Amino acid sequence: MSLRRRGTAAVGLAVAAALSLSACGSDDGGSGGSAKSDGGDKKAAVATGGKDFGDAAKKTAAYGTDAKAGQFPRTLTHAMGKTEIKSAPKRVVVLDVGEFDNVVSLGVKPVGYAPSEGDAAIPSYLKKDAGDPKNVGTINNLNLEAIAGLKPDLILGSQLRAADKYDALSKIAPTVFSIRPGFTWKENYLLNAAALDRTAKAESELGAYEAKAKKLGEDIGPKKPTISMVRYLPDRIRLYAKASFIGTILEDTGLPRPKNQQIDDLAAEISPEKIDEADADWIFTGVYGDVKATKRDTTQANPLWKNLKAVKEGRAKDVSDETWYLGLGVTAADLVLDDLRADLVK
Repeated sequence: MSLRRRGTAAVGLAVAAALSLSACGSDDGGSGGSAKSDGGDKKAAVATGGKDFGDAAKKTAAYGTDAKAGQFPRTLTHAMGKTEIKSAPKRVVVLDVGEFDNVVSLGVKPVGYAPSEGDAAIPSYLKKDAGDPKNVGTINNLNLEAIAGLKPDLILGSQLRAADKYDALSKIAPTVFSIRPGFTWKENYLLNAAALDRTAKAESELGAYEAKAKKLGEDIGPKKPTISMVRYLPDRIRLYAKASFIGTILEDTGLPRPKNQQIDDLAAEISPEKIDEADADWIFTGVYGDVKATKRDTTQANPLWKNLKAVKEGRAKDVSDETWYLGLGVTAADLVLDDLRADLVK
């Protein structure tokens, strides 16, 4: 399947997500550097020039290149326009966790990366294949001097994160931006692959992921449990919905969601006093950063939490935040499927 044809698959969901993404508040990575993000909120409107995601969806469908395998120079169409890449990239800088997952999944060791706020470590699930990339600031505070010092021949990022830095980055090296991280992760992966001339590998890996997700759904059986996705951040509690990375994975497996999470949005935000809204057959919980900086422990000491069906029946479980919520790429998605199988297929 071509990059352009795959890009159109995201259009329907992206248009729907436009209806209510602004309800989520500021992005996880922008709250005083206190939290990480998979994108998809008010900042997104700024990053797309104030236009909604109906317009963004059309851009996503136009991602790609007409270049044949091995052909350089090639021109990439992406969120910020068109970029010419004169030769096969060898020194790649990535500006977010999603791009990090993408290039490592394609067998490329980036020379530089921008970690999420408050955590400079290479994601543990990528570490063995990531090489020794240098820190170039954070996703919301890029160090342009550090990026230039690495002499990259390709920079990969997103309009959501760094639209205001695009012109400066483009003067350093050819720069290719997706619209945003998160629920368009498959299209973003294919865009990054096209820039690296590794489209065939990306399509193969996505095909394997999709087959694995479908098989998981079949093995769970016709009576599938409802899944609630709860994430604790220092300043909020979120119930993750359809327009999120984890939302796409659950949809690919056919796993249903509680009604309040079956919405075209990144997440619904609740207070600890409304934690009963997280009820489902299974509850999977992520925590950003230090659990002591969040309200997880006090929330889960609340009788409302203890009386939830999933909690009483032993089906409320902590999961890896760096894969379930922050991974934003095919390798993380594959690991999430493994986790789901371990719990849901007996």
